[in-house]
Order: sequence, then C-alpha cells, then structure tokens
Amino acid sequence: MIYLKLFLTAVLWGGTFVAGRIVAREVEPAAGSFLRFAVASLLLLVMTWQAEGRLPIPRRKQMIPLLLLGITGVAAYNIFFFLGLKIIPASRASLIVATNPVFIALGSALLFKDRLTPGRMAGIALCLTGAIVVISRGDIIALLSHGIGQGETFILGCIVSWVSYSLVGRGVLKEISPLAAVTYACLIGTCLLAVPAVFEGMFSAFTGYSLTSWLGILFLGILGTVVGFIWYYEGIKTLGPTRAAVFINFVPVSGVILGWLILDERINLSLILGALLVISGAWLTNR
Repeated sequence: MIYLKLFLTAVLWGGTFVAGRIVAREVEPAAGSFLRFAVASLLLLVMTWQAEGRLPIPRRKQMIPLLLLGITGVAAYNIFFFLGLKIIPASRASLIVATNPVFIALGSALLFKDRLTPGRMAGIALCLTGAIVVISRGDIIALLSHGIGQGETFILGCIVSWVSYSLVGRGVLKEISPLAAVTYACLIGTCLLAVPAVFEGMFSAFTGYSLTSWLGILFLGILGTVVGFIWYYEGIKTLGPTRAAVFINFVPVSGVILGWLILDERINLSLILGALLVISGAWLTNR
C-alpha cells in the first residue's frame, strides 16, 4: 500500500504543474499562491492538532529559520511557479523543476560538506545537460545567442527558492517535527502572500473566478500540498528517505503525461531527450 501511495504522490505532484497552468490563466500569481496555501494551512492546522495535540510553540532561535521557510518554500516558490506557468507549458516546467535534487546536493556539499561521489557528480552532469536541452528546446545555439526565456527564468526562480527552503529546513527538522515545520511554513507564507494578493485585486476578482480555476486551487491546496505531504512522509517513515525519494523521479514523467492528456501539450524530441537525461541524473544523484 505504501508503494501505491508514493506513486500516487508523484502523480499528484506532477499534476500540480497542470493545475497551476490552468489556474495561472485566470488568477494572478500572489492571489493563486495565497488561496492555495490558505486552504492547505487550515487542513494542516487541524492535522497537526490531531497528531501532536497542539501546534508546538517554536523557541526564539527557531523563529528566523521558520520565517525563512515561509518566505522561500511557500511565498517565493509559488509566485515564481505561477508566473512561469503563465508563459511556458506544464510539461516543460515540471522537467526544469525536476533538477531540484541536483542543486540541493550541490548546496549540501558547499554548506554542510556532504560528499559528492563520482556517481552523484555524473548524475549532476546528466541532470544539468537535460535541463539545458529542455530550456533551449533542443536548440542550444539559440539559447547561447538569445538567452533564457522569461518563463524558464521564473521556473529557475522556483529552483532557487526550493533549494533555499530545503537547506534551511535541514536544520529546522532537527528540533521540530516535519508536520509542524510545514504547517508553520504554510501559515507564514500565507500571511506574507496576503498583502500582494490584495494589491493584485484578489477580492474584486474573487467572485469572477471560474469553477475550473477553483477546482485547480483546491487540487493544489488539498491534494498537491496536504495529501502529497502526508503520503510522502508516511513513505519516509516506512521505507526510509532514500527508498522513498526514488518515487520523486516519477514527478516529471507524470507532469509531461498529464500535460499531454489534459492540456494537449506537445511532446517533442527535445522534451523526451531532456526528460531521460533529467530523470537519469536525478536518480543517480539520489542513489
């Protein structure tokens, strides 16, 4: 059963790119991010209360790291996420974001002196090559001449945000449970997103959102955030982090397939080649 949950988690996380693409067509970035995490925060509060009896009060030294989690992993990541998905297909975005493990491994090596084995270095090289193929759409000469597109730049902002979140979280999780840490990150991020969401005109546009956009927001908040988090951490608890992390390699695959099925996005040779390189590289890096 746990293997099925981990596989479905990868499908849900791949689906967030499709849902994000749908929501981004109609909802502004800060508003979409705020609504997603307002939903997620309410559910996480209830779950944390049930699991731990209360929401643990953080110590003073934990306040800044928790604030950074909210800024990087929730507020910044999701604004970049929606900005990018306004411009580029969900399939392409999911493959670029799939390089996260590579940059986390590099950051861990620089900051925490984690060892980079030959296998991990080969994985990093493969993953980065795949990302270049995806970003350039197979035309690397054009990429060198004209630079990275705006949509791809925003999705690269997602990577910077998530790597920062992961590296900060490494220290936080030594003293606070994953559920409590994520709940605090979501609450803080939601509060930070409220002001730009209001300035974007969220309240005036609120009643005009289509049913499709609301379903996308609910998918992102409930299935893509809360359910995915619970099932993934059940997998870590049962199988250990290394074996559970293998299933993350299915996220870009599901993102590409769901983008093709639901949004009728084209799957071309550069996307297939990039996907193979990124997934192979991510697998080697996470071994």
